Amino acid sequence: MTREPNTRLADLFGLAGWSKGELARLVNRQAAVMGHPQLATDTSRVRRWIDMGESPRDPVPKVLAALFTERLGRVVTIEDLGFGRRGRAGKGRSADGLPWPPERTAAVLTEFTGMDLMLNRRGLVGAGAALAAGSALSSAMRDWLHSDPVLASDAPRFDDLRMDTAHADPAGLDRYEAAPVGSTEIDALEHSVEVFRRWDAARGGGLQRKAVVGQLNEVGGMLAYHHPEHLQRRLWGVAANLAVLAGWMSHDVGLEPTAQKYFVIAAHAAREGGDRPRAGEALSRAARQMVHLGRPDDALDLMKLAKSGSGEETLPRTRAMLCTIEAWAQASMGRGQAMRRTLGEAEELFISDKGDVPPPSWMQKFDEMELHGMQALAYRTLAEHDPRAASVAQQHAKEALALRGNDTLRSMIFDYISMASACFIGNDPEQADTYARLALVSIGETSSHRTWDRLREMYRLTGKYAGYPRIETLREEIERALPKGPRNTAKGGAGKGGSAVV
Repeated sequence: MTREPNTRLADLFGLAGWSKGELARLVNRQAAVMGHPQLATDTSRVRRWIDMGESPRDPVPKVLAALFTERLGRVVTIEDLGFGRRGRAGKGRSADGLPWPPERTAAVLTEFTGMDLMLNRRGLVGAGAALAAGSALSSAMRDWLHSDPVLASDAPRFDDLRMDTAHADPAGLDRYEAAPVGSTEIDALEHSVEVFRRWDAARGGGLQRKAVVGQLNEVGGMLAYHHPEHLQRRLWGVAANLAVLAGWMSHDVGLEPTAQKYFVIAAHAAREGGDRPRAGEALSRAARQMVHLGRPDDALDLMKLAKSGSGEETLPRTRAMLCTIEAWAQASMGRGQAMRRTLGEAEELFISDKGDVPPPSWMQKFDEMELHGMQALAYRTLAEHDPRAASVAQQHAKEALALRGNDTLRSMIFDYISMASACFIGNDPEQADTYARLALVSIGETSSHRTWDRLREMYRLTGKYAGYPRIETLREEIERALPKGPRNTAKGGAGKGGSAVV
């Protein structure tokens, strides 16, 4: 029977630039390093993998994933190579191999974080992959997200699993032996999430990203066991929260394809834990990323899925937050009427939340100042299409700044830049200069690349006032402050705005 070529593997093989014979030799060498000296691959076997769609036996897929990850400087998983687990062809999946079966989430999580950590150790942090379009992601995940979680009924039970590493899927385990955990350990993990979240809000994602990915990798090992249901759900919650943080931190430093994969992993983990609102919020992060990269149409596709897939149990404040992201995307497309309507809905939802139900930990940051920050962002973005919106952006930016504390430095910088940008658009260069300098004073204290992207967008707006002595000096100071080298974002960088929400 004639098999179809493995197009995914062929594409990556072309990017890597190896010959088939060279790849065969590398597979044998890498396999020996990974503890499989008996492996003997030749050129004809590589040809069958690529041209005939033949799936190699374990551990070859894992070996190939490690080789391509190092060669391309970005995480390449077994699914990216077009291989299913344990001989499955993996047909019927989307372009990103999503969604995957419930029992695969822990394995994908552990494999991806392990590869990411390998890149960190070797200093290879390239972002050479392309982002999946929002429509492709939402189409692939729509039915999956809207169905009920199947953790309790479909996942293997602890008594049946017998986590013997001799029989386990090697890609589902890290280099340490997985072990079950109790409530005390999960308490500590949940506390660590809060510590990482506070650090990210204060200083940006660059300095702690590796620690978050490492912690997530360990949680993936823990999830290789099936704990009692109440503990298993809490572990999935920790995994979802850490994956969102890993994605947000990756986005914050310009690792866009890596960030998107973490957001999708977070959505999977949240759904495995039965927390559909968390899954929707994770996808909303991917939508924010799309707006930042100048792809608001893709962001709207993702927001439709995030809002509909979150479920009826989603609190009003969470729905308000989702509305602000949708409004930002609408503003990026110049849809002023739709943006105002969506922001009005966000305000009504925010006010209607009586606080009688405690918000989940991941929503505690979305308070009044964040609502104003997102409103300022949306109106500032719309002002690029309709300058009359600039004055409203200034009002909301002032409200947000009045409420800010030092524990949200990155968001404060975004508010300063939103305010300065709105003032430049609104023909108030003197006030714009004041807020721009406030941003410059603080911007070096964070590791957030996104703040530099926003600063570049603001710098573009100063061109209109280049003849003003104060603005000319400001432009020179921005030029000296901006990092040298290529920018991390597409389509002009920041999508004419920047997220004020952490």
